[in-house]
Amino acid sequence: MTTTSTHPARPAAVAPRPTAINASRTLATAARVLRQLRHDPRSIALMILVPCVMLFLLRYVFDGSPGTFDAIGASLLGIFPLITMFLVTSIATLRERTSGTLERLLAMPLGKADLIAGYALAFGTLAIVQSALATGLALWVLGLDVTGSPWLLLLVALLDALLGTALGLFVSAFAASEFQAVQFMPAVIFPQLLLCGLFTDRSNMHPVLEGISNVLPMSYAVDGMNEVLRHTDMTANFVRDALVVAGCALLVLGLGAATLRRRTA
Repeated sequence: MTTTSTHPARPAAVAPRPTAINASRTLATAARVLRQLRHDPRSIALMILVPCVMLFLLRYVFDGSPGTFDAIGASLLGIFPLITMFLVTSIATLRERTSGTLERLLAMPLGKADLIAGYALAFGTLAIVQSALATGLALWVLGLDVTGSPWLLLLVALLDALLGTALGLFVSAFAASEFQAVQFMPAVIFPQLLLCGLFTDRSNMHPVLEGISNVLPMSYAVDGMNEVLRHTDMTANFVRDALVVAGCALLVLGLGAATLRRRTA
């Protein structure tokens, strides 16, 4: 007599998701995002041209007092790219979620780190173009007068744009619609804008607000721009400010990878 097993068949083992970043997977993800952005000229225009237009308007708003533009233009050269990259990245990534593209990618043997790094690389490429155009316009067309090296100014502008990209990728995980993604701007960007030292020196703020501003990355972005504005050489404070902004961008990208998950079973 033969006996049949009553134990249910074991499900096939699921291949573990890769955890280490793979260069080929990351580059493939970045290339796919760039191909999609190529068919969205409005987003490209928003990312690349809007900071230049804002700087141009700002220069001629203070046409009668060019010294004012010199005083705040460097700071806004870092703030404008951060804001635009945050807005476009959060909306573009949310579209990937709502269209189901992100769901399909997460069903593939693609590491979360590869996915986030690919998105960051794609938007970071546009951030380089954006920062270069805005810096060149401010320095050589609008006559922004800085004491330090233009390359240091470009470095901070690029780090700010990358920080905006990282923040946009992160908050897109918590938005269910493009409208909600836009709503995150007052919560994430506006407090930093008010406390970064653009409108008044941070030492003049209430001690509680000054303490909060000391942990916000935009404050260090503005401080870094001001270091270039006032000093001919790279200072220790500039290095500290640049490292803080870069570190915050990497930290937020890591948080974005940690919160990245499928929304359907």
